[in-house]
Formats: sequence, structure tokens, C-alpha cells
Amino acid sequence: MTSPTRPAPPAWSLAVVAMLLIQLSSALSVTVIDAVGAGGASWLRTCFGALFLLLIVRPSLRSIRRADVPNLLLLGTVTGLMTTLFLAALDRIPLGTAVAIEFLGPLTVAAVMSRRRRALVWPALAFVGVVLLTEPWQGATDALGILFALLGGACWGLYNLLTQRVGDRFSGISGLAYTIPIAAVVTTIIGVPSVIEGTLTLPIILLAAGIALLTPVISFGLEMLALRRMTHTAFGTLLAIEPAFAIIIGLIVLSQTPGVLQVIGIVIVVIAGAAAQRDVTRSRPAVSSDGAIPPAENPEREEGEPR
Repeated sequence: MTSPTRPAPPAWSLAVVAMLLIQLSSALSVTVIDAVGAGGASWLRTCFGALFLLLIVRPSLRSIRRADVPNLLLLGTVTGLMTTLFLAALDRIPLGTAVAIEFLGPLTVAAVMSRRRRALVWPALAFVGVVLLTEPWQGATDALGILFALLGGACWGLYNLLTQRVGDRFSGISGLAYTIPIAAVVTTIIGVPSVIEGTLTLPIILLAAGIALLTPVISFGLEMLALRRMTHTAFGTLLAIEPAFAIIIGLIVLSQTPGVLQVIGIVIVVIAGAAAQRDVTRSRPAVSSDGAIPPAENPEREEGEPR
């Protein structure tokens, strides 16, 4: 007698765990940034991440089709740029502020991709929470840090779109085993000089390796699995919780205490994120032996997708 199949965890729970791990790894990266700079920290993370994924997944190049190459190259490049730009922002502005500004990227994707007008309520509500979290009226903020965060947010929005495409094409986290090595190559130009100029010690190397295991290996893998079962809108708006997680992790790890308005902002973005995940979810695509994804019965489509 076969045992009953255990139901898969809801997609939103995978995304939430991924966000917590990403923010924890970001807070821990501050020490690595101080030692080898933002570029060096990004390069070490992506290199160790690529090594771990290659050892765990053992991907086969034969499974890559010619049509897959552009998406893999784009996702790898965007991942490398996103990581480097975020760490560069983190080197100049607080964790919560950097994440809140970057969140505008996926928030924009969520609003643009939505085909339901009511879905625009949640990005709008989340934006109010983000404003309260950042408190832009409180003093001067590093302009270059804000620019890095904005550029990182643009990459973050593209990352979500491309991750869903790659996740649909390759089973599990095998897509990461192709894209993270590309990210490592992309970050080499800035990373290697930064490491040479910095202070690279064995503790820093071990810390960077541990951070890489959290992000990109585990967290990005969970995101890819979540995006296979969620729309851009639901996932993008659920990311509204991430600035709140950044504030909480900043408090615990970096001793950054939030104010009253920031606490209110946390509540607002959590409500918006929880409401968003109740929107449309995608049917998980079944990948055939040749890698093709057969059409699902009565699939939920987003605006702009082929019918």
C-alpha cells in the first residue's frame, strides 16, 4: 500500500523563507564588504555559490537548447549586477533603506503585469508602507547609495521575470547551476581588483562561503521554485514583506532600531503582501523528458502572455 503523497508547501511560504535568508545574508555581508569592498563581496558570493551549485546539481550541458541560451545569459548577467549593485548600496545606506528602494523594481513589475485593476491596490498600499519604512524626510541620504539601490531594483524586477522563464524550462534548481556561474564571471571585472586591494583572510573566505550557501544557493533556489507556481503580480507584491524583514534583520544583526512609523510601515507591507498572495497562482508546469513544457488545462495567464 503506497503512502499518501505529502502536499507541497504553498508557493508563498517558499518565497517568505527565501526573503528571510536573503536579508540575513545581506546583514552578514557587511563584514565581508568592510574587508574586500562591495565588488569583492559580490564576486566571492557568486563564485562560492557557483561552486556549491555545480557540486550539488551536476548540470548537463546537453539539456540546454539553443533557445535557452539568451535567457540563461540574461539571468546570469542580471543576477551578478543585482548582487553587486545591492551590496554597493548597502555599503552606503542602511539595510532597510536599501531594500525598500530596491523593492520599487519588482513592485513596478507587479503593477505593470497585472491584468486586474483591483490588484493595483496592493502595490499602492505596499508603496505607502515602503515610504514609512524609509522615512525619506529624515535627514540627508547618500545620493550614490540611492542610485545603486535604484539600479539594483531595476535588475531585481528583471530577475523575477527571467527567473520564472528559466524556472519553467528547467526542473528544480538546475537553472541556477547554469546562471550563477555566469554571474560569477560577470562580477569578476569588479570583484578581483576589489579583493586584491582589500584584506582577504581565511575567516572572511569562510564567511563568504557560508553566505553563498544562504544566498544564492538556498534562497534563490526557493525563489525559483516559488516563481514556477506564482504570477509576476502575486510574487512581486509579496516581496513587499522584504523591506520589513530587512528592518527586523537589521535590528537583530546590525542593531538598527526601527521607529514608530517604521513599525507601522512593517504592518502595512505585511498586509499588502499577504493579500497579494491570495491572487492568481500559476499551475506548476510539467517538464517533459525533452524539456518542453506542455500547455496546462485552463491556465491562468497574465496580461501579455500568449493565449
